[in-house]
Amino acid sequence: MQKLSLHIDFTEYDSIDELDPADKALIEKASDALLQAYAPYSNFKVGAAILLDNGEIILGNNQENAAYPTGLCAERVALFFAGANYPATKIKTIAVSARSGKFMIKDVLTPCGGCRQAIAEYEVKQQSPIRIIMTSEKGKVLVAESIDALLPLKFYSHNFGTPSGK
Repeated sequence: MQKLSLHIDFTEYDSIDELDPADKALIEKASDALLQAYAPYSNFKVGAAILLDNGEIILGNNQENAAYPTGLCAERVALFFAGANYPATKIKTIAVSARSGKFMIKDVLTPCGGCRQAIAEYEVKQQSPIRIIMTSEKGKVLVAESIDALLPLKFYSHNFGTPSGK
């Protein structure tokens, strides 16, 4: 037996004003996207903005449904749109912003487990990391250089091994 430990790195900023202009603009686009979210049940609106390596920016927002859990998170809306419409284009960065009509979001919002797994899948597919920029209503910003910081023991196709007999 051996004890193992993990080390993860984030960069923390006190506000979006500390970000470089491109990252600040991406967060602002995510914040704009959340205004169009369909969240009549939770009143918790999330926006995502994805920067592709061709310079295109893809927006997504959460889409709820009375038949929970058939809605979809903002991150996956944007990821799946990018994958469907730009299948050969790499995702460089995803920015996520949220607002609640019921409470103040004090801590930095991070993607849910399902979104983390979807981001991991796209990293594997494109064989390169995806930066993740996350914000809070209080102003703090966290930047992760890869999904590995949020999902260090991810489930991905390499876990499947090789088919038997090969």
